[in-house]
Amino acid sequence: MKFGVVVIPGCYCDHDCYYAIESVVRKPVDFIWHEETSVKGFDAIILPGGFAYGDYLRTGALAKFSPVMNAIRDFAKKGGLVFGICNGFQILTEAGLLPGALMRNAGTKYVCKFLHLRTETANTPFTNLMEKGRLLYIPIGHGDGNYYADDDTLKRLEGNDQVVFRYADANGNITPEANPNGSLNNIAGIVNEQRNVLGMMPHPDRSSERILGSSDGKLIFESMVHALVNAG
Repeated sequence: MKFGVVVIPGCYCDHDCYYAIESVVRKPVDFIWHEETSVKGFDAIILPGGFAYGDYLRTGALAKFSPVMNAIRDFAKKGGLVFGICNGFQILTEAGLLPGALMRNAGTKYVCKFLHLRTETANTPFTNLMEKGRLLYIPIGHGDGNYYADDDTLKRLEGNDQVVFRYADANGNITPEANPNGSLNNIAGIVNEQRNVLGMMPHPDRSSERILGSSDGKLIFESMVHALVNAG
């Protein structure tokens, strides 16, 4: 199997993601330049966090026009695993690969801290090594993480078990106080209907080893490896 980490000008978490795959889960990985028009040879693609194109106009709005995004759309339609983290999540919504949008944080402040996520479903390639209700301790670092979707979209997400992570307190309770950005229903991460595209605002790449404060993020990458092994 082979992972690809997309490199877009302004995104600075590409090396964090590369390290998590190469040195933590120990699988082959290469960078994918944003001007590439093919992702042939890759089994999973990661869109990392950062500020793609400086977040000018709107977060992710310019990155969706990168040539590589057409190849990633085709890759996703064929069932390939696509994982967007923070700015990567924003890009996936702008590109139409995930529903909804990420808006300015409630309070309009950038928030950077560790927090708890509750795993809402184990029925994805990204959470198959976890159980429903599993708490993860993972950091966030964003100013535009306020997830929004219209009522019909939100009902579909909830009804189809597409909400993967929610912001929770240390006891796993979903409360307004545990919500760092105003996201509807405390949503921190979602998958598409095919369940092969995940977007989440928190950073598993910054919590893949205990020395970083938590190794819980490693479970997501290990789940992807497990899914690819079983698919192969």
